[in-house]
Amino acid sequence: MKKEPKADVQRPYKLAHQTLCIRGINFETQSLLGYVELALHPLRPDLRRVKVNSKQCRVYRVCINEQWEAAFQYNDPTLEICQGDAKQRNLDYFQNCYMNAINSVDPDNANGEITVKLPSEAFPAVSELRPIRVCIEFSLEQPKGGIHFVNPEVEGTTAEKGQHLFTYGHENLSRLWFPCIDTYSEPCTWKLEFTVDLEMTAVSCGDLVEVVYTPNKKMKTFHYFLPIPTAAPNIALAVGPFEILVDPYMHEVTHFCLPHLSGILKHTSGYIHEAFEFYEELMSIRYPYSCYKQVFVDESYVEMASYATMTIYSTNLLHSSRVIDQTFVTRRLMATAVAQQFFGCFIAMQSWSDAWLTKGISGYLGSLFVKKTFGNNEYRHTVSTELRDVSDFESKVSGIALDPSGKDSSLPFTVRHPHTVSPRYSEIFSKKARIVIRMLEIRIGAELLIMVFNKLLTLAHSTAQQKFLSNSWSNMLLSTNSFKKIISTVTGKDIQHFLEQWVLQSGCARFLASFVFNRKRNVVELEIKQDLNAKGALKYVGPLTVTIQELDGSFNHNFKIEENKTKFEITCHSKSRRNKKKKIPLMTGEEVDMDLGAMDSDSPVLWLQIDTNMHLLRQVILEQPDYMWQYLLRYERDVVSQSEAIRALRSFPVPSTRMALTDILEKEHCFYKIRMEACMCLAKVANAMVENWSGPPAMMTIFRKMFGSHSCPSIIRQNNFSKFQHYFLLKTIPYAMAHLRDVHNICPVEVMKFLFDLFKYNDNSRNKYSDNYYRASLIESLAATVTPVVAIVTGQGPSSENLPGSTKLILEEVTRYLNLEKLLPCYRHTVTVSCLRAIQALQKFGHVPSCPDLFKSYAQPGVFRDVRLAALEALVDFTKTDVSNDTLFWLLDMVATDPDPYVRHSIIRMLVRNPPFRKTEENSLNTEELVERLWKLMNSILSHDSRLRCGASDLYFLLYGRTRPAVIPIPKGVVVLNLKEKRTMMNPSMVPKTIVFHKEGEGEKFQSSIESNINIEPVKKDREVEGAERRGVKRKAESPLADSESDIMKGETRTLTTGEESRSKVALPQSGQVNPEDQQSASSARPAQGQSTSFAMEFFRFTGARLEDTATSSSFGMDSILPPSIPRTESASRLSEDSGSSPLGPQNMLPDIKPIPVPTSFGGIFSSALPATEISTKTLPMEESSSKHHKAKKKKKKNKHKHKKHKRQHEQGERHEKDKHKHDLHRESQCSSGTSNVNSPIVPHHDPPSSPDFEVI
Repeated sequence: MKKEPKADVQRPYKLAHQTLCIRGINFETQSLLGYVELALHPLRPDLRRVKVNSKQCRVYRVCINEQWEAAFQYNDPTLEICQGDAKQRNLDYFQNCYMNAINSVDPDNANGEITVKLPSEAFPAVSELRPIRVCIEFSLEQPKGGIHFVNPEVEGTTAEKGQHLFTYGHENLSRLWFPCIDTYSEPCTWKLEFTVDLEMTAVSCGDLVEVVYTPNKKMKTFHYFLPIPTAAPNIALAVGPFEILVDPYMHEVTHFCLPHLSGILKHTSGYIHEAFEFYEELMSIRYPYSCYKQVFVDESYVEMASYATMTIYSTNLLHSSRVIDQTFVTRRLMATAVAQQFFGCFIAMQSWSDAWLTKGISGYLGSLFVKKTFGNNEYRHTVSTELRDVSDFESKVSGIALDPSGKDSSLPFTVRHPHTVSPRYSEIFSKKARIVIRMLEIRIGAELLIMVFNKLLTLAHSTAQQKFLSNSWSNMLLSTNSFKKIISTVTGKDIQHFLEQWVLQSGCARFLASFVFNRKRNVVELEIKQDLNAKGALKYVGPLTVTIQELDGSFNHNFKIEENKTKFEITCHSKSRRNKKKKIPLMTGEEVDMDLGAMDSDSPVLWLQIDTNMHLLRQVILEQPDYMWQYLLRYERDVVSQSEAIRALRSFPVPSTRMALTDILEKEHCFYKIRMEACMCLAKVANAMVENWSGPPAMMTIFRKMFGSHSCPSIIRQNNFSKFQHYFLLKTIPYAMAHLRDVHNICPVEVMKFLFDLFKYNDNSRNKYSDNYYRASLIESLAATVTPVVAIVTGQGPSSENLPGSTKLILEEVTRYLNLEKLLPCYRHTVTVSCLRAIQALQKFGHVPSCPDLFKSYAQPGVFRDVRLAALEALVDFTKTDVSNDTLFWLLDMVATDPDPYVRHSIIRMLVRNPPFRKTEENSLNTEELVERLWKLMNSILSHDSRLRCGASDLYFLLYGRTRPAVIPIPKGVVVLNLKEKRTMMNPSMVPKTIVFHKEGEGEKFQSSIESNINIEPVKKDREVEGAERRGVKRKAESPLADSESDIMKGETRTLTTGEESRSKVALPQSGQVNPEDQQSASSARPAQGQSTSFAMEFFRFTGARLEDTATSSSFGMDSILPPSIPRTESASRLSEDSGSSPLGPQNMLPDIKPIPVPTSFGGIFSSALPATEISTKTLPMEESSSKHHKAKKKKKKNKHKHKKHKRQHEQGERHEKDKHKHDLHRESQCSSGTSNVNSPIVPHHDPPSSPDFEVI
């Protein structure tokens, strides 16, 4: 077990109280003024310096005890990670510098960005250990993170426009908006003051003491006081023209929303009192704070963020009583937010190594509320899904150690600090923490675990009432050691072994099981293996439960797993029967009639299961006959077992599987999610059985029986969503049927007609629920029927004349719904989102010409967030399928500049899920410019958002791995040291190389004579290589303050000089600069200007958007295209759909919107003036000229004399280089004399990849 972190010992003072005062909030300039006052208690009489965290704040003055001014120094090394180094491009070097920079300002290491030197006048008070007050005056202008200003581009006053601001951050990042000691281990009491405009409301943590108006009655100040010790990361602020709703069931709870949303706010928050009552009754303790506030804002950083006494939600979570689907999501999040008030805010983690406790306990409590609200089946299905997600991640990516204080993982990032962790890793980390807390509940008992929670909260509550002492508030921090001691005190049980196996170690248990029945001995011979060679595998030693369903009942058997391969003999309680039908008692106690004709007549075993109650973090692969999985699916009542049976039956496409899936689909008492999974599985089974399938398409008869009209089953009845099970099946069955294929891999005609009839006869006039999600699922079903078009060489591109009839109908339906959405938008624009995905599918499979401008128009700021994300997802896919360099850089520009932080993060996540290429692939997108752009993003541009920076690091790893990208040229003034062969050589680009790709598993291993990790340093005289490591010499990040504005944002051109050849400079193209030659080559590769313009205009006429002035500009911009007219504030109006009240009220805060021409047909999507034969492929200019080859040859001859002792080793390589050089000169001369450089084939001059076996000196 690790030792307790000694943060308190390292920090020579304790924080007792902090005052935060903010005034001068200006929405137009996005700025604010304020000051903080920290009451510090020195722990050492020789204290001379105080370090405080502050990022991007401009500090004006620091004074002590309001009497003496103090000198201070500001240094933020995280603004630019790799400072002053322009050649290192490997990820290991970046992560090493990043961790050094974070540690240099980590408050848990007694560090900070601001170092205050105490004046001599304060020495007497410090020597007597008397408290001192440190006052810091600061301002914030155009913040890049931490606080977000929402400024809708509409006319009116600040309140009429709905301008508001809110704070956000990833873990402990409160330093982004006010100076503080930014760590969870330093709680204190708070006094908060915020001065805002008269029509604004400031919502913050603690109790609202008073609201004081200024003398001119134009401003007012909100005074909050938080008497319970709270850490700075749990402090938040929201300012806006909020409408206020006091909860009618709990007056301590207050809800805040933007104007005109109070109607749906009342419905959304109407049940929150049930969550408070549930947690208070469960843990037998009252809610720890005196108030609770829920604030709903636009453009939120995450869907839900909890802080002390308040939670900031996304406005998109609000819904009316007519919406079904959003209810489940919103209630889960709200219940978890209330649980985080107990564990996460009131009781905080001691350090990052203890984060699994607060995240796991709050998630566990939230799941218990889900169990109480939505039922046990929903709870167990959720646990099973999260368990599968964790095991899949650990088997494919890496293991997750909940306590990362031990050895570091093999991941490309360190897991010892929250600001370096991948966003995907962090998501799975939280899921694993919840699972481990549930496993602990099973180990010690649910009642005892709840008693442990009660003990923790009781101790923290009594501690919070005490006055400040040096160690008095320690019980408000939760660590792994203190948690273990509390469990030992309350239950008398030692969980040391449990922690060592599931918390300190990474991975999960992986069991491979098979069995046979021995008829003579009437025993089941079970063999269980542990796959320890698999990635993320954990050797498990302990008990394991095996359940066997026999003819005479269900029996549990507990076995001890000690070895990697274990065999067990299980004696059966019943004999084999010859009867084909019999009543079989189940685990639940009920008896059911079973047809035993399919089972083995010699065996009494119906099925076998392993760890049905999910006591372990495991992955089980069980081999048993198909009839056992079919019996398990039909007759087992546990949803987890049924879900496992459905996944196993995908491998058995036989008629009996078809019947079992059909039966479960028709059972009304079966859990609705199991029936939905059965639909998708039945579609896969039907496709595998397509050659011998008999009867109508799968599920059509069932659908007409359930939803068809009584007089005419082919016509669907009027919508009635009062039965939620039928509602979800109504959405799922058509979508599953859309995946059916005939022998030609085309969707059957009967299914297409069935889907179009659903559109035709859809009637929601008498339904009390909205059908927007149903209509969206129908459009997604149409998109799922699309298959790749069969290419026919006709010399013409796709046109409306040569489209199949079914594709024409799909286009007509999608176009009609897209146009209707512009007139009558639905809740969260779900139909528009589905239409965009359908268009993307048509483009991807070749039915419609690819044109990213359509999606770019929908991805512009001001459009509703869900629509933007759907358009951006299409653009990410377009980047990969069409190998579009322009679209990729357009997306990266949005990552750097988009005003919505959630959208910026989503783009990175999409690129990580669907990267444009992999590190082992040759792709024209893999350019030096892309490397520089991504490196700039990671290194400096995304310095104020650690989550975004880590996401960019994930993308860099997928594209280039942990080593230096091979596409980066190696400067010629360097010497390469081969650590494997113990020899040196000059620039290895002059040495012939051999590249071999070996396929191994899913990836490819890249082998080369010069491999993939070279770190470059300028050549200096009398320099020795000391302590050369495998991946290069690592250096700490420089400490001088770097300019927050990066070179790429300034548009400058940087030059790189190296050692001996300081006169040869390499210019890096910056953002926004275009090489005339590149521009000429690009224009020559495009169609004629008029053709492309007419094509774009036709395409935009298809979607109802405008295209203006495209003839004068070849690039896409905001001025050339009118995006869908959905201002930012319209997100509020879209959420109020069907709420019973006017979304905008008497004061319309939306601008006058110009009418958009509604297309009457889809013919404009094609361009007759753009035949396929006229589209040429864009090529790049030659990278090297013959003169450069000549210089390289002369320099190589010169270097040969310097290395005579290596002549024999180089002799063969030199001969090959000469032949290659002559061949290159000959080909280049042909290219220059015959055709232009643009249209001639490229002869790339590859620079060698780097390797861990080489060092550059």
